[in-house]
Amino acid sequence: MAPTALLITGTLALTGCGGSGDTKPELSVSSAYMPQPVTGDMAAGFFTVVNKGGAKDELTSVSSGASARVTLHETVGQSMEQVTSLDVPAHGQLVFKSGGNHLMFENLKRKPVQGEKVTVELHFATSDPITIEMPVKSATYNPATGH
Repeated sequence: MAPTALLITGTLALTGCGGSGDTKPELSVSSAYMPQPVTGDMAAGFFTVVNKGGAKDELTSVSSGASARVTLHETVGQSMEQVTSLDVPAHGQLVFKSGGNHLMFENLKRKPVQGEKVTVELHFATSDPITIEMPVKSATYNPATGH
């Protein structure tokens, strides 16, 4: 009886790997935070987008009621540059962290303070938008995950 149970379990595991959900992105967001801004006009934002699906997607824009404009930035070498989109690879992740990819909240409507949450909506090329609550942490916050 045990070999039959093992065969059924193995078949179910393999079926889960190649189903129809594997041909599209399956996005989720974790580790979101905003360091409390030093000035009242700009802030940064960090998080990770995880894609468990078999197709890539792109983060194309971000919006928030906290600021007039939110832009995507990547850091290459020592320079930061604004980009129009960032890839979220199939079976991979897009990481926003200090010194790397990040959001810039420009022309803040008011300065967020530690303990508050900022609502942010992430827009993708193919997936539905994802709304997250980004907690405001201390200006020197350094997450254990490194991002």
